[in-house]
Amino acid sequence: MKTSNRDLLVLLKDESMSNKAIEQEVEQLNDLLYVTESAGSFCAANELFDLEKFKIFRDQKTLVSVMHQNELKPFSFLFNKN
Repeated sequence: MKTSNRDLLVLLKDESMSNKAIEQEVEQLNDLLYVTESAGSFCAANELFDLEKFKIFRDQKTLVSVMHQNELKPFSFLFNKN
């Protein structure tokens, strides 16, 4: 699996966890975040409303291209389906 380049702050309820147990916990958190932060998960949870074209885009290609833009075009709205 791809190693992540992120900072995680993990708060422990008890201090008796070993370093190996903490490392395993962080690895499990990275695995969980890797799956949920994927492009497929993003596209399944969002859709793009373009009021200039009066269209709703749900396809992965369009949503991924919008995800990499710094700003949306005027009258384009990204909605979360949740």
